[in-house]
Amino acid sequence: MAITGRFVLLVFAALAPLLLFPAWATVLLTSAVLLALVLCDLLLAASPAKIALKRKDPGNVTLHAETESVLTLENGNRRTFRGMVRDAWQPSAGTVAPVQRIEIPAGERRRMSVQLRPTRRGDLTAPHVTLRSFGPFGLAARQRTVALPGRLRVLPPFRSKRHLPSKLRKLRELDGKAAVQIRGAGTEFDSLRDYVRGDDVRSIDWRATARRTAVVVRTWRPERDRRVVIMLDTSRTAAARIDDEPRLDTGMEAALLLAVLAERGGDRVDFFAFDRRVRGRADSAAKGNLLGSLVQAMAPLEAELIEMDWAQVPAQIRAVSAHRSLVVLLTSLDSGAPEEGLIPLVAQLVRQHVVLLGSVRDPLLGRMKEERTTASQVFRASAAERALLDREAVSAQLRQLGAEVVDAEPLELPPLLADAYIRLKAAGRL
Repeated sequence: MAITGRFVLLVFAALAPLLLFPAWATVLLTSAVLLALVLCDLLLAASPAKIALKRKDPGNVTLHAETESVLTLENGNRRTFRGMVRDAWQPSAGTVAPVQRIEIPAGERRRMSVQLRPTRRGDLTAPHVTLRSFGPFGLAARQRTVALPGRLRVLPPFRSKRHLPSKLRKLRELDGKAAVQIRGAGTEFDSLRDYVRGDDVRSIDWRATARRTAVVVRTWRPERDRRVVIMLDTSRTAAARIDDEPRLDTGMEAALLLAVLAERGGDRVDFFAFDRRVRGRADSAAKGNLLGSLVQAMAPLEAELIEMDWAQVPAQIRAVSAHRSLVVLLTSLDSGAPEEGLIPLVAQLVRQHVVLLGSVRDPLLGRMKEERTTASQVFRASAAERALLDREAVSAQLRQLGAEVVDAEPLELPPLLADAYIRLKAAGRL
């Protein structure tokens, strides 16, 4: 009886707050109903583990162009899958709407497409896909992350391609395919024509002139099937940003334009990226798509924060060409490093090869040199002037050794380097 009385007292003590404060009863009842609904939602939600995923990789795309990543989802549940799917590409892939709502009836498939607009060159990845399945009330969800690797290779944009038609016209003129003919030593004989004012008297063919009443000169065309070796510097100096673009990327633009131009001109092209070891390689020996091979070799390249090993460069050049070649070095002319490695290297290379050096110059130096309103601007102008003079001094030393030097701003470097190649070809130096 005592036990019964104590039990009654306990029950009364528990129910007393509900009787005195009826709002507590409402709160508890509401909480219980919501908890029941949440549990019901979780039980009725389709299992993310029974969603089969397949990915179609976007493959290759040029920088800042658009492509898409496609996922195929198959619902293996007995109930409809209602939820959200996130395709987890890294931020530089530039995903548009990576999280999408999707509904898949039982036993059916759906296709999910995510637009990609990459903002960085190289290999980009998506390690996994996250599925979130909601119940019919939308109060709770079941989530699962599935490892589903995706890969996108972002290729160099080759913006300098717009200069290619005009440079090719110049090559055709040199090659005798247009009306203009080039005279000079070291080129192949093409034909005879009448002398006009301005022609080199050394090109006069006296035997042919004796047989005719007019003076006759020989015309020449550049020799074909020469070797062009392009080396792209990927050491620490290539990491510097110039005009919001790494120096390495500007070097790629110049290398692409020159390589395609030389191949169209009938020359064999070998390309390699180097700092202390070879980072990428491509050539036209296979008679395939040189441009495709080049962009594939360049796409994963990154500037390495190490010093350039100039002593290894001659051996790398000999490995691709044992004959006289046009050696193009795309590197930096910043003071300090050239005196230690670049200038001795060029002195060694010019004994056997024609050396053409291309370097990108920061246009900010030119702007800083002109701004002298305040005291701080005067100091910056002085520093810019000193930097430009140092670059010119290094260029002058390289030219004295017999090398051709193109030191230009980012947008000007590719076409000017191509013009230098055409001049060398016209002069018969290749």
